[in-house]
Amino acid sequence: MAVGLVIIPTYNEIENIEAIINTVFDLKKDFHILVVDDNSPDGTAANVRELQNQYPDKLFLEVRMEKSGLGTAYIHGFKWALKRDYEYIFEMDADFSHRPADLLRLHRACLNGADMSIGSRYKRGVNVVNWPLSRILLSYGASFYVKIITGMRIHDPTAGFVCYHRKVLEAIDLDAVRFVGYAFQIEMKYRAYLKKFKIEEVSIIFTDRINGKSKMSSSIIWEAIYGVIGMRLRSLFSRNSFR
Repeated sequence: MAVGLVIIPTYNEIENIEAIINTVFDLKKDFHILVVDDNSPDGTAANVRELQNQYPDKLFLEVRMEKSGLGTAYIHGFKWALKRDYEYIFEMDADFSHRPADLLRLHRACLNGADMSIGSRYKRGVNVVNWPLSRILLSYGASFYVKIITGMRIHDPTAGFVCYHRKVLEAIDLDAVRFVGYAFQIEMKYRAYLKKFKIEEVSIIFTDRINGKSKMSSSIIWEAIYGVIGMRLRSLFSRNSFR
């Protein structure tokens, strides 16, 4: 039985996808991978299909018709996973900004009692490589802002390297999740926090991508800034939407 399912959302990741898949499957524990591709014009999905011949019954592919956002890709993957028997479901980027070897550490944290473990860039200082100072300040400042608004004591609420016990995803109304960009990561943690699941941060080193193009945009940043306030207000005055 697999340790868990690693969900990797992709859009134009042809330069990274084969290497990240091979690296995950080279780990000492048996992970399965689900790639959720947004119909990448660069042939990412075709590359995954070729690799499925090498990794039958452990590499899976879901292709959506268009680029619809990080959050909806993960929701698609979560629903796919919950229809199967995976006890642990992971989020991970395709570009090696998250070290595949750290999947083992996130899994260990959940085995030791966490319901949700987060690969944290800011638990012990700032552990980010190859980012300009402006982006570090933006990301670190956003994390501080989220803590103030939501009350969560999470050092890296925007982190996208996560392990969920399936009971967390089963408890969250996935159809009610609103955000589609990086604010999706904040909302998922906040929903888990309100349901009083045990959340633990695992310190990691985050390395900016070498190959491919970042999907960050100004609209994603503004979604996070303004959306967090709205999310907090909805949780206070419309608790049914966060049950």
